[in-house]
Amino acid sequence: MQAIVQNFESVSNKMKPVVAIVGRPNVGKSTLFNRIIGRRHAIVDDQPGVTRDRNIQDAEWCGREFLLVDTGGYTREEDTISAAVRAQALRAVEEADVIVFVCDVRAGVTDVDIEVAEILRKQAAHKKVFLAVNKVDSQSFLAEAEAFRKLGLGEPHFIAGEQGLGVAELLDEVIKSFPPSTQKQSNEAEVVKLAVVGRPNVGKSSFVNAVLGEERQIVTEIAGTTRDSIDTEFRRYGRQFILIDTAGLRKRAKVEEDVEFFSTTRTEKALERADVAIVIIDATQGLERQDMRIINMAIERKCGVLIAINKWDLIEKDAKTAEAFTEAAQAQLKALSYLPIITVSAVTKQRVFKAIDLAEEIWQARRHRIETSVLNRALLPEIQRSPPWSKSGKEIKVKYITQLATEPPLFALYASNAKLVQGSYKKYVERLIREKFGFKGVPIEVQFRQK
Repeated sequence: MQAIVQNFESVSNKMKPVVAIVGRPNVGKSTLFNRIIGRRHAIVDDQPGVTRDRNIQDAEWCGREFLLVDTGGYTREEDTISAAVRAQALRAVEEADVIVFVCDVRAGVTDVDIEVAEILRKQAAHKKVFLAVNKVDSQSFLAEAEAFRKLGLGEPHFIAGEQGLGVAELLDEVIKSFPPSTQKQSNEAEVVKLAVVGRPNVGKSSFVNAVLGEERQIVTEIAGTTRDSIDTEFRRYGRQFILIDTAGLRKRAKVEEDVEFFSTTRTEKALERADVAIVIIDATQGLERQDMRIINMAIERKCGVLIAINKWDLIEKDAKTAEAFTEAAQAQLKALSYLPIITVSAVTKQRVFKAIDLAEEIWQARRHRIETSVLNRALLPEIQRSPPWSKSGKEIKVKYITQLATEPPLFALYASNAKLVQGSYKKYVERLIREKFGFKGVPIEVQFRQK
């Protein structure tokens, strides 16, 4: 365990001040969060309880950078998810340097507001707490807003997060409470962005928590608990990573709620900005059709892909079980058999860190560039032995090969009558490149161009 602590640094250890937004459900916390970071990152819906996990993003105001944390709504309800959301909110309060407590002027001062205020008053001796009375979008609400003074958290800020009214003045006071800035952002090595994706309830958030060594994401047996795509930074052996926990992807036909539709869209966008997708598969169910759709979705977006078979601790096994399971999965993958497969258990943490190391290897391979001379020495003799053919009978001669791009790798073969090359021959060249140079887990593109 000590080695894990030494090699992993949570986002909470960063030197940027941490500002947490807390309050009851549906008071406008996520709307204020989006307003401050300047984009619609957190899902906003009239339905209460949409935000569940802590959502952490970089923010900046008047040149001061800080980490902004959106939290789930604090409630007294005792069901599994509500209790977990409440625990996450309280954890955010403990870790924050500054707290913005959001109330809803239209609902008035509620018993839950009073309960949260009591908790925050205990924190006030150690950190700054700002009371933001939200939805004050006209003069008619000012009298009701004054009633929130009785919460005993100092001068309230009257804001309207949706319209942006009063938010600038609130942020001016927030950054004044920061300690003097001594931090200079270093130009460190590139960040590795890993998206954790899969069907609902396969253990994505459990995997993220196992990597981070803390209950950063809410985990229950209820499918669909995670709805936003949540970014968390950590380090391993000096390398900086961003781990993106995503909502479970169901078949489009089963996506009915507005919130779930936007969750699915956010997951797809997470794949577009990720370097590597760690696709979590449930070992008790095997590789299913929806898993293949998710894998193909990542491939289409040119992500590197690692397949992690989770819940391996639940499988009865002998010395050959893992090998047999992997062979069966590779047979299902067919043309995608270049994707590496690893068995893991988020519960016991078995091989979760090896999965991160494998994902980093895929990231490195995705950036690998091969010199033109090396490519031609390795591939041209093979191509000359088995040259491309055309249905028209015209001769196709490959003159040379070069790599045009990385992330993802793009290879061009310059040839006569290049437009006549069949798709099957491109796949043959791709296999040759993989045999000679690896690129395990990395989608590569092969193009034929006129010489």
